Amino acid sequence: MPKRLLTCAAMLGLTAGAAAADYSLTILHTNDFHSRFEPISKYDSTCSAEDNAEGKCFGGSARLVTAIADARARSDNSILVDGGDQFQGTLYYTYYKGKVAAEMMNRMGYDAMTVGNHEFDDGPEVLRGFMDSVDFPVLMSNADVSREELLAGRLAKSTVIERGGEKLGLIGLTPEDTVDLASPGPNITFSDPVAAVQGEVDRLTGMGVNKIIVLSHSGYHVDQRIAAETTGVDVIVGGHSNTLLSNVSDRAAGPYPTMVGATAIVQAYAYGKFLGELNVTFDDAGNVVQAVGEPLIMDATVAQDDATAARIAELAQPLDEIRNSVIASAASPIEGGRDICRVQECAMGNLVAEAMLDRVADQGVQIAIANSGGLRASIDSGEVTMGEVLTVLPFQNTLSTFTISGQGVIDALENGVSQVEEVQGRFPQVAGLKFVWDPSVAPNEGRIIEVLVATDDGFAPIDPSASYTVVTNDFVRNGGDGYKMFTGNDKNAYDYGPDLADVTAEYLAANMPYQPFTDGRIVRK
Repeated sequence: MPKRLLTCAAMLGLTAGAAAADYSLTILHTNDFHSRFEPISKYDSTCSAEDNAEGKCFGGSARLVTAIADARARSDNSILVDGGDQFQGTLYYTYYKGKVAAEMMNRMGYDAMTVGNHEFDDGPEVLRGFMDSVDFPVLMSNADVSREELLAGRLAKSTVIERGGEKLGLIGLTPEDTVDLASPGPNITFSDPVAAVQGEVDRLTGMGVNKIIVLSHSGYHVDQRIAAETTGVDVIVGGHSNTLLSNVSDRAAGPYPTMVGATAIVQAYAYGKFLGELNVTFDDAGNVVQAVGEPLIMDATVAQDDATAARIAELAQPLDEIRNSVIASAASPIEGGRDICRVQECAMGNLVAEAMLDRVADQGVQIAIANSGGLRASIDSGEVTMGEVLTVLPFQNTLSTFTISGQGVIDALENGVSQVEEVQGRFPQVAGLKFVWDPSVAPNEGRIIEVLVATDDGFAPIDPSASYTVVTNDFVRNGGDGYKMFTGNDKNAYDYGPDLADVTAEYLAANMPYQPFTDGRIVRK
């Protein structure tokens, strides 16, 4: 019998005389953890010990250990899986690479995870080291790794586990454009997720496995496409788009689970802020007859596991060495004061914008726009430490790239200069373009009077009808500081690039001693 979602009454558990063979499973899940082993603030950045003690923080491995144990106690039949991107995002990854992720995931007892694009940030070697350290399978179905000796024969497309007397088929997915997002190397080729999933579903069902769960680091919209264009998939545990699905939050992008035909799609935001908990009931033929649940917020009501918290504190000790490590030098002070950068071109703004653009220029990105509110300090001349860079850029923002019209760029700059009188953080620091603005014009009424974009032949007037590829940080791309024109799913966006502080530190190191500068790219008429 083909898989189908049973009636609404069955979904609500109201079907009389449920078959004795019905099988219930709790799927606990995380995604896009990004090395947030310590608690985070409501802004997803580092939370101080004082704020944590006052109950203002979220997440962290110690809370997840407690929440997972509690969830397992509520269910006599559960699995714990991850939707990818355990790597990258804090100094824990910079220092330990995948070792702390492996240790914490083993401590929590994961059953499987899929490879996220950030798992390839340091090439196949670091991924292989992580895989050798974990007690569970790491999966990726939509790639050919046969020519990559570190992964060939080791990185499986799918796996079968037994739980509660039943076999569960688990399939992994990675972004098809991972080659553009990370560093998988020349020996791995990625393919369309739909065909890859269907191929593994057919193989698993041919083995008699009729309960199929896809661990998909592909994004909410791709997951919906997979659900619509494949047959036999029961549940998709998502990642990559950092999507909150919920039935109670006004921030949710959709219901939890999102049903597409017979397939239940779930995702639990990111950074360990939630633990997903989906309760699924299957009939004897493997059809989903009920799928209900809600992501659980990891706030102060979730107690921290003492042993885990102590271990994280132990692992944190060497990170102070990184914070104090000298990574570059500056020939003169790099001005980053808010009273300067929030009203005019400043040296720190040029540094950060140029570093952003340099990092992604080989992807065809033409313009960088950084909000001055993201710049929190200046840097003195002489030796530059990583701690100083982290003080300038403390928010753990990541690079976001997207495509927008020239008019959209003009609108963004118009927003950027709209609150100069209040010294607001939306003032734009830029690279790859120049602009002239007139403060005598009313805000949002045409203060931007000229915009020039860098070309191979010099600067040329921006074309409002042309398309341009822009890099900013994820806060601004998602509408922060009034940049609403950058939001939306119609811009071929990628919001989870490398950490902005790391990008800036690497740029400083490559150009030391760094010569701070302003060059008239922003002119006040």
